[in-house]
Amino acid sequence: MKIPAIPKKLVLPALKSKNYRLFFAGQGISLIGTWMTQLATIWLVYSLTNSALMLGVVGFTSQIPSFFLAPFGGVFVDRFSRYRTLIVTQILAMIQSLALAVLALTGVIQVWHIIVLSLLQGFINALDAPARQAFVPELVERREDLANAIAINSTMINGARLIGPAIGGLLIARVGVAYCFLIDGLSYIAVIAGLLAMTIKPWKTPVITGNPLQQVREGFVYAFSFPPIRAILLLSALVSLMGLQNTILVPIFAEDILKGGAETLGFLMAASGVGALSGGIYLATRQTILGIGKLIALAPAILGIGLIGFSLSRFIPLSLFTMLFVGLGTILQIASSNTFLQTIVEEDKRGRLMSLYTMSFLGMIPLGNLLGGALANHIGAANTLIIDGIACIIGSIIFCKQLPALRKMVIPIYEQKGIIKH
Repeated sequence: MKIPAIPKKLVLPALKSKNYRLFFAGQGISLIGTWMTQLATIWLVYSLTNSALMLGVVGFTSQIPSFFLAPFGGVFVDRFSRYRTLIVTQILAMIQSLALAVLALTGVIQVWHIIVLSLLQGFINALDAPARQAFVPELVERREDLANAIAINSTMINGARLIGPAIGGLLIARVGVAYCFLIDGLSYIAVIAGLLAMTIKPWKTPVITGNPLQQVREGFVYAFSFPPIRAILLLSALVSLMGLQNTILVPIFAEDILKGGAETLGFLMAASGVGALSGGIYLATRQTILGIGKLIALAPAILGIGLIGFSLSRFIPLSLFTMLFVGLGTILQIASSNTFLQTIVEEDKRGRLMSLYTMSFLGMIPLGNLLGGALANHIGAANTLIIDGIACIIGSIIFCKQLPALRKMVIPIYEQKGIIKH
Protein backbone atom coordinates (compact mmCIF):
# COMPACT_ATOMS: atom_id res chain seq x y z
CA MET A 1 0.00 0.00 0.00
CA LYS A 2 1.45 3.32 -1.08
CA ILE A 3 1.51 6.11 1.51
CA PRO A 4 0.13 9.33 -0.04
CA ALA A 5 2.67 12.14 -0.37
CA ILE A 6 2.26 15.27 1.72
CA PRO A 7 1.04 18.11 -0.51
CA LYS A 8 3.87 20.53 -1.35
CA LYS A 9 1.88 23.47 0.04
CA LEU A 10 1.87 21.88 3.51
CA VAL A 11 5.66 21.48 3.59
CA LEU A 12 7.46 24.45 5.15
CA PRO A 13 9.80 25.91 2.50
CA ALA A 14 13.10 25.19 4.31
CA LEU A 15 12.15 21.52 4.88
CA LYS A 16 12.15 20.92 1.12
CA SER A 17 15.97 20.98 1.35
CA LYS A 18 17.36 17.51 2.22
CA ASN A 19 20.32 18.85 4.20
CA TYR A 20 18.07 21.07 6.29
CA ARG A 21 15.74 18.13 7.03
CA LEU A 22 18.72 16.10 8.31
CA PHE A 23 19.91 19.04 10.40
CA PHE A 24 16.40 19.59 11.79
CA ALA A 25 15.94 15.92 12.79
CA GLY A 26 19.38 15.52 14.43
CA GLN A 27 19.27 18.85 16.25
CA GLY A 28 15.70 18.28 17.42
CA ILE A 29 16.66 15.07 19.24
CA SER A 30 19.89 16.48 20.66
CA LEU A 31 18.33 19.72 21.93
CA ILE A 32 15.80 17.80 24.03
CA GLY A 33 18.81 16.18 25.73
CA THR A 34 20.53 19.57 26.11
CA TRP A 35 17.53 21.10 27.92
CA MET A 36 17.26 18.04 30.17
CA THR A 37 20.92 18.55 31.12
CA GLN A 38 20.39 22.27 31.79
CA LEU A 39 17.55 21.47 34.16
CA ALA A 40 19.45 18.58 35.79
CA THR A 41 22.54 20.78 36.29
CA ILE A 42 20.75 23.63 38.08
CA TRP A 43 18.78 21.15 40.19
CA LEU A 44 21.96 19.26 41.14
CA VAL A 45 23.84 22.47 42.02
CA TYR A 46 20.97 23.70 44.21
CA SER A 47 20.70 20.27 45.87
CA LEU A 48 24.44 20.22 46.63
CA THR A 49 24.79 23.83 47.83
CA ASN A 50 21.33 25.35 48.53
CA SER A 51 22.92 28.61 47.32
CA ALA A 52 21.49 31.16 44.86
CA LEU A 53 25.01 32.56 44.42
CA MET A 54 26.39 29.14 43.41
CA LEU A 55 23.62 28.81 40.80
CA GLY A 56 24.89 32.13 39.41
CA VAL A 57 28.53 30.98 39.46
CA VAL A 58 27.76 27.77 37.52
CA GLY A 59 25.65 29.72 35.01
CA PHE A 60 28.50 32.23 34.66
CA THR A 61 31.20 29.63 33.98
CA SER A 62 29.12 27.84 31.32
CA GLN A 63 28.61 31.00 29.27
CA ILE A 64 31.54 33.37 29.92
CA PRO A 65 33.81 31.87 27.18
CA SER A 66 31.17 32.99 24.64
CA PHE A 67 31.67 36.59 25.75
CA PHE A 68 35.44 36.62 25.25
CA LEU A 69 35.95 34.04 22.49
CA ALA A 70 32.88 34.40 20.24
CA PRO A 71 34.45 37.19 18.08
CA PHE A 72 37.46 34.92 17.38
CA GLY A 73 35.05 32.03 16.80
CA GLY A 74 33.39 34.20 14.15
CA VAL A 75 36.73 34.83 12.41
CA PHE A 76 37.40 31.06 12.45
CA VAL A 77 33.93 30.36 11.01
CA ASP A 78 34.48 32.86 8.17
CA ARG A 79 37.80 31.15 7.29
CA PHE A 80 37.14 27.43 7.71
CA SER A 81 34.46 24.88 6.84
CA ARG A 82 31.43 25.37 9.09
CA TYR A 83 30.40 21.77 8.38
CA ARG A 84 33.65 20.23 9.68
CA THR A 85 33.70 22.65 12.62
CA LEU A 86 30.23 21.48 13.71
CA ILE A 87 31.18 17.79 13.54
CA VAL A 88 34.13 18.44 15.89
CA THR A 89 32.13 20.61 18.35
CA GLN A 90 29.31 18.02 18.55
CA ILE A 91 31.78 15.21 19.33
CA LEU A 92 33.39 17.34 22.08
CA ALA A 93 29.97 18.24 23.53
CA MET A 94 29.05 14.55 23.62
CA ILE A 95 32.24 13.74 25.58
CA GLN A 96 31.45 16.57 28.05
CA SER A 97 27.90 15.29 28.73
CA LEU A 98 29.06 11.68 29.12
CA ALA A 99 31.74 12.82 31.60
CA LEU A 100 29.00 14.48 33.69
CA ALA A 101 26.96 11.26 33.49
CA VAL A 102 29.86 9.06 34.67
CA LEU A 103 30.61 11.37 37.64
CA ALA A 104 26.93 11.49 38.65
CA LEU A 105 26.34 7.73 38.17
CA THR A 106 29.36 6.85 40.32
CA GLY A 107 28.20 9.28 43.04
CA VAL A 108 31.47 11.19 43.22
CA ILE A 109 30.24 14.44 41.59
CA GLN A 110 31.04 17.70 43.38
CA VAL A 111 30.27 21.33 42.54
CA TRP A 112 33.82 21.94 41.26
CA HIS A 113 33.37 19.12 38.72
CA ILE A 114 30.22 20.84 37.44
CA ILE A 115 32.01 24.21 37.22
CA VAL A 116 34.98 22.76 35.26
CA LEU A 117 32.74 20.82 32.85
CA SER A 118 30.43 23.85 32.45
CA LEU A 119 33.48 25.93 31.53
CA LEU A 120 34.51 23.30 28.94
CA GLN A 121 30.99 23.42 27.45
CA GLY A 122 31.33 27.22 27.30
CA PHE A 123 34.53 26.93 25.23
CA ILE A 124 32.79 24.48 22.87
CA ASN A 125 29.77 26.82 22.52
CA ALA A 126 31.99 29.82 21.68
CA LEU A 127 32.87 28.06 18.42
CA ASP A 128 29.73 25.98 17.94
CA ALA A 129 27.17 28.82 18.19
CA PRO A 130 28.55 31.10 15.42
CA ALA A 131 29.30 28.03 13.25
CA ARG A 132 25.74 26.76 13.64
CA GLN A 133 24.20 30.20 12.91
CA ALA A 134 26.39 30.75 9.84
CA PHE A 135 25.89 27.15 8.58
CA VAL A 136 22.09 27.43 8.22
CA PRO A 137 22.26 29.41 4.91
CA GLU A 138 24.37 26.55 3.42
CA LEU A 139 21.58 24.05 4.23
CA VAL A 140 18.75 25.64 2.25
CA GLU A 141 18.71 25.26 -1.53
CA ARG A 142 16.83 28.50 -2.18
CA ARG A 143 17.91 31.84 -0.75
CA GLU A 144 14.31 32.93 -0.14
CA ASP A 145 13.83 29.98 2.27
CA LEU A 146 16.45 31.33 4.71
CA ALA A 147 14.06 33.34 6.93
CA ASN A 148 11.82 30.27 7.17
CA ALA A 149 14.83 28.07 8.11
CA ILE A 150 15.85 30.46 10.91
CA ALA A 151 12.27 30.59 12.21
CA ILE A 152 11.99 26.75 12.12
CA ASN A 153 15.32 26.60 14.00
CA SER A 154 13.84 28.75 16.75
CA THR A 155 10.69 26.60 16.83
CA MET A 156 12.85 23.47 17.10
CA ILE A 157 14.93 24.94 19.94
CA ASN A 158 11.77 25.87 21.82
CA GLY A 159 9.98 22.64 21.08
CA ALA A 160 12.97 21.06 22.83
CA ARG A 161 12.62 23.64 25.61
CA LEU A 162 9.08 22.43 26.09
CA ILE A 163 9.76 18.67 25.96
CA GLY A 164 13.27 18.53 27.52
CA PRO A 165 12.56 20.11 30.93
CA ALA A 166 9.24 18.28 31.28
CA ILE A 167 10.96 14.90 30.69
CA GLY A 168 13.95 16.04 32.77
CA GLY A 169 11.79 17.00 35.75
CA LEU A 170 10.04 13.62 35.68
CA LEU A 171 13.34 11.72 35.26
CA ILE A 172 15.01 13.60 38.13
CA ALA A 173 12.06 12.81 40.40
CA ARG A 174 12.01 9.10 39.39
CA VAL A 175 15.62 8.02 38.71
CA GLY A 176 17.91 11.01 39.44
CA VAL A 177 19.95 13.58 37.51
CA ALA A 178 22.63 11.16 36.23
CA TYR A 179 20.29 9.64 33.63
CA CYS A 180 19.50 13.10 32.21
CA PHE A 181 23.23 13.59 31.55
CA LEU A 182 23.53 10.10 30.04
CA ILE A 183 20.57 10.55 27.65
CA ASP A 184 21.94 13.97 26.60
CA GLY A 185 25.36 12.46 25.83
CA LEU A 186 23.80 9.71 23.70
CA SER A 187 21.50 12.19 21.89
CA TYR A 188 24.53 13.77 20.17
CA ILE A 189 24.78 10.61 18.06
CA ALA A 190 21.66 11.81 16.17
CA VAL A 191 23.28 15.16 15.29
CA ILE A 192 26.58 13.64 14.23
CA ALA A 193 24.77 11.02 12.10
CA GLY A 194 22.66 13.78 10.49
CA LEU A 195 25.75 15.84 9.66
CA LEU A 196 27.60 12.86 8.17
CA ALA A 197 24.57 12.00 5.98
CA MET A 198 24.54 15.45 4.35
CA THR A 199 25.77 16.23 0.85
CA ILE A 200 27.71 19.45 1.29
CA LYS A 201 29.39 21.47 -1.47
CA PRO A 202 33.19 21.61 -1.09
CA TRP A 203 34.24 24.53 1.10
CA LYS A 204 35.89 27.33 -0.87
CA THR A 205 38.52 28.93 1.33
CA PRO A 206 37.83 32.69 1.10
CA VAL A 207 40.64 35.10 0.34
CA ILE A 208 40.91 37.01 3.61
CA THR A 209 43.57 39.61 4.28
CA GLY A 210 44.78 40.68 7.69
CA ASN A 211 45.38 38.83 10.92
CA PRO A 212 42.58 37.54 13.19
CA LEU A 213 42.69 40.64 15.43
CA GLN A 214 42.22 42.93 12.40
CA GLN A 215 39.31 40.77 11.26
CA VAL A 216 37.68 40.92 14.70
CA ARG A 217 38.07 44.72 14.60
CA GLU A 218 36.58 44.83 11.08
CA GLY A 219 33.57 42.83 12.32
CA PHE A 220 33.03 45.23 15.25
CA VAL A 221 33.31 48.31 12.99
CA TYR A 222 30.89 46.80 10.45
CA ALA A 223 28.29 45.97 13.14
CA PHE A 224 28.52 49.04 15.35
CA SER A 225 28.81 51.68 12.62
CA PHE A 226 25.37 50.72 11.23
CA PRO A 227 22.69 51.90 13.73
CA PRO A 228 20.06 49.15 13.03
CA ILE A 229 22.59 46.35 13.72
CA ARG A 230 24.01 48.23 16.71
CA ALA A 231 20.55 48.82 18.23
CA ILE A 232 19.58 45.14 17.90
CA LEU A 233 22.87 43.91 19.41
CA LEU A 234 22.47 46.30 22.36
CA LEU A 235 18.83 45.30 22.93
CA SER A 236 19.80 41.60 22.78
CA ALA A 237 22.56 42.28 25.31
CA LEU A 238 20.09 43.95 27.69
CA VAL A 239 17.55 41.11 27.38
CA SER A 240 20.28 38.51 27.98
CA LEU A 241 21.78 40.40 30.93
CA MET A 242 18.51 41.08 32.76
CA GLY A 243 15.70 39.08 31.13
CA LEU A 244 17.24 35.61 31.22
CA GLN A 245 18.29 35.51 34.88
CA ASN A 246 15.06 33.60 35.52
CA THR A 247 16.65 30.43 34.09
CA ILE A 248 18.97 30.06 37.11
CA LEU A 249 16.50 31.37 39.72
CA VAL A 250 13.57 29.08 38.82
CA PRO A 251 14.73 26.27 41.23
CA ILE A 252 14.36 28.75 44.13
CA PHE A 253 10.77 29.50 43.08
CA ALA A 254 9.98 25.82 42.52
CA GLU A 255 11.28 24.66 45.90
CA ASP A 256 11.19 27.59 48.35
CA ILE A 257 8.43 29.89 47.07
CA LEU A 258 5.96 27.47 45.43
CA LYS A 259 6.85 24.59 47.83
CA GLY A 260 7.27 22.05 45.00
CA GLY A 261 10.06 19.77 43.79
CA ALA A 262 11.84 18.65 40.61
CA GLU A 263 8.52 18.03 38.83
CA THR A 264 7.36 21.60 39.59
CA LEU A 265 10.65 22.91 38.18
CA GLY A 266 10.17 20.79 35.05
CA PHE A 267 6.62 22.09 34.55
CA LEU A 268 7.68 25.73 35.03
CA MET A 269 10.43 25.31 32.41
CA ALA A 270 7.98 23.48 30.13
CA ALA A 271 5.45 26.34 30.47
CA SER A 272 8.14 28.74 29.32
CA GLY A 273 8.76 26.31 26.45
CA VAL A 274 5.06 26.36 25.45
CA GLY A 275 5.18 30.17 25.18
CA ALA A 276 8.41 30.00 23.23
CA LEU A 277 7.08 27.28 20.93
CA SER A 278 4.00 29.39 20.17
CA GLY A 279 6.22 32.32 19.25
CA GLY A 280 8.45 30.06 17.13
CA ILE A 281 5.47 28.63 15.21
CA TYR A 282 4.17 32.15 14.56
CA LEU A 283 7.58 33.24 13.19
CA ALA A 284 7.91 30.06 11.08
CA THR A 285 4.57 30.75 9.38
CA ARG A 286 5.23 34.45 8.67
CA GLN A 287 5.55 35.02 4.93
CA THR A 288 7.88 38.03 4.98
CA ILE A 289 10.57 39.72 7.05
CA LEU A 290 8.73 43.06 6.70
CA GLY A 291 7.39 44.26 10.04
CA ILE A 292 9.94 42.31 12.06
CA GLY A 293 11.16 45.52 13.72
CA LYS A 294 7.86 45.86 15.60
CA LEU A 295 8.25 42.30 16.93
CA ILE A 296 11.83 43.00 18.10
CA ALA A 297 10.56 46.15 19.86
CA LEU A 298 7.56 44.44 21.50
CA ALA A 299 9.29 41.23 22.66
CA PRO A 300 11.26 42.62 25.68
CA ALA A 301 8.06 44.24 27.04
CA ILE A 302 6.22 40.88 26.86
CA LEU A 303 9.17 39.22 28.64
CA GLY A 304 9.30 41.98 31.28
CA ILE A 305 5.57 41.73 32.07
CA GLY A 306 5.91 37.92 32.32
CA LEU A 307 8.87 38.21 34.73
CA ILE A 308 7.08 40.68 37.03
CA GLY A 309 3.93 38.51 37.05
CA PHE A 310 5.96 35.35 37.79
CA SER A 311 7.88 37.03 40.61
CA LEU A 312 4.64 38.11 42.34
CA SER A 313 2.83 34.75 42.00
CA ARG A 314 2.57 32.30 44.91
CA PHE A 315 0.09 30.04 43.11
CA ILE A 316 1.44 27.32 40.76
CA PRO A 317 -1.24 27.67 37.97
CA LEU A 318 -0.65 31.46 37.86
CA SER A 319 3.14 30.91 37.82
CA LEU A 320 2.76 28.51 34.88
CA PHE A 321 0.58 31.09 33.05
CA THR A 322 3.13 33.90 33.53
CA MET A 323 5.96 31.63 32.35
CA LEU A 324 4.15 31.39 28.99
CA PHE A 325 4.84 35.12 28.50
CA VAL A 326 8.45 34.75 29.65
CA GLY A 327 8.99 32.09 26.94
CA LEU A 328 7.05 34.00 24.28
CA GLY A 329 8.92 37.28 24.84
CA THR A 330 12.29 35.51 24.91
CA ILE A 331 11.84 33.67 21.62
CA LEU A 332 10.34 36.65 19.75
CA GLN A 333 13.39 38.69 20.77
CA ILE A 334 16.02 36.05 19.95
CA ALA A 335 14.57 34.65 16.71
CA SER A 336 13.37 37.95 15.21
CA SER A 337 16.77 39.57 15.82
CA ASN A 338 18.55 36.54 14.34
CA THR A 339 16.31 36.51 11.24
CA PHE A 340 16.83 40.24 10.64
CA LEU A 341 20.63 40.07 11.02
CA GLN A 342 20.96 36.95 8.81
CA THR A 343 18.88 38.69 6.12
CA ILE A 344 20.81 41.96 5.87
CA VAL A 345 24.41 40.81 6.56
CA GLU A 346 27.10 40.83 3.85
CA GLU A 347 28.08 37.20 3.13
CA ASP A 348 31.82 37.61 3.84
CA LYS A 349 31.02 39.00 7.31
CA ARG A 350 28.27 36.51 8.25
CA GLY A 351 30.39 34.48 10.68
CA ARG A 352 31.71 37.58 12.43
CA LEU A 353 28.32 39.28 12.75
CA MET A 354 26.73 36.06 14.06
CA SER A 355 29.58 35.75 16.56
CA LEU A 356 28.83 39.29 17.80
CA TYR A 357 25.16 38.32 18.04
CA THR A 358 26.24 35.22 20.00
CA MET A 359 28.35 37.50 22.20
CA SER A 360 25.45 39.91 22.82
CA PHE A 361 23.02 37.06 23.47
CA LEU A 362 24.92 34.09 24.98
CA GLY A 363 27.89 36.20 26.10
CA MET A 364 25.84 38.45 28.39
CA ILE A 365 23.96 35.55 30.04
CA PRO A 366 26.91 34.64 32.36
CA LEU A 367 27.16 38.20 33.63
CA GLY A 368 23.39 38.17 34.14
CA ASN A 369 23.61 34.82 35.96
CA LEU A 370 26.29 36.15 38.30
CA LEU A 371 24.39 39.40 38.86
CA GLY A 372 21.09 37.53 39.37
CA GLY A 373 22.64 35.04 41.80
CA ALA A 374 24.27 37.84 43.83
CA LEU A 375 21.13 40.01 43.87
CA ALA A 376 18.89 37.05 44.82
CA ASN A 377 21.29 36.30 47.70
CA HIS A 378 20.79 39.84 49.08
CA ILE A 379 17.25 40.94 48.14
CA GLY A 380 15.57 37.61 47.28
CA ALA A 381 14.74 35.94 43.97
CA ALA A 382 11.30 37.60 43.64
CA ASN A 383 12.64 41.17 43.98
CA THR A 384 15.46 40.36 41.56
CA LEU A 385 13.00 39.32 38.84
CA ILE A 386 10.90 42.48 39.36
CA ILE A 387 14.02 44.60 38.66
CA ASP A 388 14.78 42.44 35.59
CA GLY A 389 11.23 42.89 34.26
CA ILE A 390 11.35 46.69 34.64
CA ALA A 391 14.72 46.82 32.81
CA CYS A 392 13.29 44.82 29.86
CA ILE A 393 10.24 47.11 29.59
CA ILE A 394 12.49 50.23 29.59
CA GLY A 395 14.64 48.67 26.82
CA SER A 396 11.51 48.00 24.77
CA ILE A 397 10.34 51.64 25.11
CA ILE A 398 13.76 53.04 24.05
CA PHE A 399 13.95 50.73 20.99
CA CYS A 400 10.35 51.67 19.99
CA LYS A 401 11.33 55.35 19.92
CA GLN A 402 14.30 54.61 17.62
CA LEU A 403 12.33 52.31 15.29
CA PRO A 404 11.12 54.85 12.63
CA ALA A 405 14.68 56.17 12.07
CA LEU A 406 16.15 52.64 11.94
CA ARG A 407 13.51 51.51 9.43
CA LYS A 408 14.54 54.26 6.97
CA MET A 409 18.15 53.03 7.07
CA VAL A 410 17.17 49.41 6.36
CA ILE A 411 14.86 50.08 3.37
CA PRO A 412 17.76 50.51 0.83
CA ILE A 413 19.17 47.08 1.88
CA TYR A 414 15.73 45.47 1.49
CA GLU A 415 15.46 47.03 -1.99
CA GLN A 416 18.95 45.83 -2.96
CA LYS A 417 18.14 42.25 -1.85
CA GLY A 418 14.76 42.30 -3.65
CA ILE A 419 12.69 42.09 -0.45
CA ILE A 420 11.01 45.38 -1.37
CA LYS A 421 10.41 46.09 -5.05
CA HIS A 422 11.36 49.57 -6.30
